Amino acid sequence: PRQGKRVVALGYQPVAGDIADVEDLTIGQDFHLAGMAGIIDPPRPGVADAVRQLRYAGIKVKMITGDDPETAAAIAEQLNLSEQAKAITGPELAQLSDDELAKKIDQYTVFARTTPADKLRIVKAQQSRGHVVSMTGDGVNDAPALKQADIGVAMGIRGTDVAKDSADMVLADDDFTSLLGAVREGRHVFDNIRKTIRFLLPTSFAEGLIVVMSILMDQSLPLFPTQLLWINMVSALTIQFAFIFEPAESGIMKRGPRDVTQGILSKYDVFEVTYVSLLISGLGMLAYDLLTAQGLSTVVGSTMTLNVIIFGKIFYLFNLQNDHPVFSKYFFRNKMSFAIVALLIALQAVIIYWPAMQGVFHTTSANFHYGWGIPILAGIVVLIVTEIAKWLRHRYDAKMVAREQRNF
Repeated sequence: PRQGKRVVALGYQPVAGDIADVEDLTIGQDFHLAGMAGIIDPPRPGVADAVRQLRYAGIKVKMITGDDPETAAAIAEQLNLSEQAKAITGPELAQLSDDELAKKIDQYTVFARTTPADKLRIVKAQQSRGHVVSMTGDGVNDAPALKQADIGVAMGIRGTDVAKDSADMVLADDDFTSLLGAVREGRHVFDNIRKTIRFLLPTSFAEGLIVVMSILMDQSLPLFPTQLLWINMVSALTIQFAFIFEPAESGIMKRGPRDVTQGILSKYDVFEVTYVSLLISGLGMLAYDLLTAQGLSTVVGSTMTLNVIIFGKIFYLFNLQNDHPVFSKYFFRNKMSFAIVALLIALQAVIIYWPAMQGVFHTTSANFHYGWGIPILAGIVVLIVTEIAKWLRHRYDAKMVAREQRNF
């Protein structure tokens, strides 16, 4: 197997003992081969494993180098870039037009004997295929490609100032494995932002729907203005802090990159926002209408409706925290979320039972059945419905993956 060593041939040439000057014409004539030496520049520890994990994450890693193509291809195989790395040289690239290079670019893992212009063409060819390209480099000759790439990454220790100025990000430790952590953290942050949006939209729309439907049905508003402010300013801000402490999903580095041409929310997310909004608002209005129809005061009904919205949020939070079933081993991994939920429930108790707050928020000391029992039951309904929807989505996604694998 190829070992990826640079081979140096050693030889000698006999000369006369009384020779005074060595002329160019006499050097290299009648050389005798003395032997060969193999020099290897071993990859850093952990790089091969990092490349393997990046490939699992759907990221193709390619090598651009000035080495001999055979040497570079052997090193690429050692680094897990490919099982059978295919190399192309700079002179061979020069013979291809931009369109031809774009069509063939995905066939190659290694680009050897390249010039700065070749590196720039390689990046542009990848981008023309619709790929998001990240380029790493440390020298002046890498600057054009670093500037062109979607994400240019320069080395912080041995990188030149020109390379750093051209890059979007600088690796402080010059360690390739740091890129793996950057990808993982980037996906983690994006996931939590997406969860926060998926949480805020339906819970906010639910309040609006309650107000709009009450006006259209010409009935009293189930929620007072100060209660709406409480839901938006206190409960929403409190609960969304739970997503800040949400750990990364267990399979975050075993899924492909998202389609950057699409928005943050998928079509399913929009559907989820819609039905959760209708569900929470419907439960709130239903509970309010049933209680007021039984002759209970509007203040009791408003207190209960307020808690229905709050507990709908709490149980929806449990559904959104991770992509696994709610009652799995991942349920307790974000312990901070339980502290935040406990704080919110304590605040709810304050505005319901403290006389000074009752006048401000139009609440009353309702008994457990109306003040807490029905709202908790409504929250459980939200959890059950959203968990069923999650299960159905997982089944659909699994079928789509199986179909793609069969077609492949």
